[in-house]
Amino acid sequence: MAQKPSIPKGTRDFSPLEMAKRNYIFNTIKEVYQLYGFQQIETPAMETLGTLMGKYGEEGDKLLFKVLNSGDFLSKVSDDELKERNSLHLAAVLCEKGLRYDLTVPFARYVVMHREELQLPFKRYQMQPVWRADRPQKGRYREFWQFDGDIVGSDSLLNEVELMQIVDTVFTRFGVRVQIKINNRKILSGIAEVIGAADKIVDITVAIDKLDKIGLDNVNAELREDGLSEEQIAKLQPIITLEGTNDEKLNTIAQVLAASETGMRGVEELQYILGALKTAGLKNEIQLDLTLARGLNYYTGAIFEVKALDVPMGSILGGGRYDNLTGIFGMPGISGVGISFGIDRIFDVLNALDAYPKDAVVGTQLLFINFGERETAYCLPFVAQARAAGIRTEIFPDAAKMKKQMSYANAKQIPFVALAGENEMAAGKLTLKNMETGEQTLVTSEQMIKAIK
Repeated sequence: MAQKPSIPKGTRDFSPLEMAKRNYIFNTIKEVYQLYGFQQIETPAMETLGTLMGKYGEEGDKLLFKVLNSGDFLSKVSDDELKERNSLHLAAVLCEKGLRYDLTVPFARYVVMHREELQLPFKRYQMQPVWRADRPQKGRYREFWQFDGDIVGSDSLLNEVELMQIVDTVFTRFGVRVQIKINNRKILSGIAEVIGAADKIVDITVAIDKLDKIGLDNVNAELREDGLSEEQIAKLQPIITLEGTNDEKLNTIAQVLAASETGMRGVEELQYILGALKTAGLKNEIQLDLTLARGLNYYTGAIFEVKALDVPMGSILGGGRYDNLTGIFGMPGISGVGISFGIDRIFDVLNALDAYPKDAVVGTQLLFINFGERETAYCLPFVAQARAAGIRTEIFPDAAKMKKQMSYANAKQIPFVALAGENEMAAGKLTLKNMETGEQTLVTSEQMIKAIK
């Protein structure tokens, strides 16, 4: 007996229904990006290891899927090297390529390689799978999709405003209530600066992030364990307990950070962004959240995160401003700001809320029943007219029993079935059956199209 086939751990098949849902997500986001003048690019699944290595830290390098060189890949390896079994050394000799780990580093490489062709500022979106040799677990895969949008070559804060408008528009179209959280890396640096704990900024933000779960006293206890002095903890209290409107929070932060030039620049940037968004008419709440940190070593300005309000779920979007995207490839000075939609989490949120429009997940709209060659020949012009009108239409390929053909329609959730026997053919019409109501009507081609559309 042949062994049953399988797929690699950490990968998935997607059924037609799942693909319909995913395509609805992709198409919705694409349409919104295009409304704002973004252009789509794609980069290869494989990049050279020279492009990928050293960009994600030591742990990230370990998670890169490396691709063996073509042909006799052992030809350059000596017997002594094989006996040493030094996997890192052998990988460097045997592999020149790897699967992309994210879309950001390939995008940086793309900007450097195509700099002369690009019109700056360059607004790009990209949706492709990425691969990580991570340990598979619930919600974490070795192959998954990312959907990024970036604006590079401009320092203007209008870009941050525009990205938040895109986020708001996308989730409004999805019918999902979200909270957009915003902070600024310069403010976090300023906080660390004014309390004299620049090396503790990660510990500080991690502790503050637990305020809702463990309370103020326990947060302060954790800060003590992290090595902060009582004086430093006291200086943090106005920030930890920060409440009120975004404007009130900013006023408080400005007072705390008055002595920090870096921190005040962060305050001014957020004042501009939040002020501009007030006039933009966002449908969703935007909240200043000082506990938001997001990759402190990567971002340099405003940072964003989005959470669904009606489904318990981690962040479903993240992003921020970075000042030196292309510096890793020897072209410093190109600033950018970007966001990344968490496609798999958005998929789970829409499933939990049953928020997919019916026409987004229904495939075939009309099925023609096959009663035999003569009836099929009569139906084919109707089939062509339905498809020309944009109706997704099938004709059952075999003259099978009626029960089998109707079961096929039910299994695929096809909302309409067309039948043509002797009476219909004599009248030059069809019988159209609504599969939801069971109602049957004798119709012309034009009436059929109107009823379905």
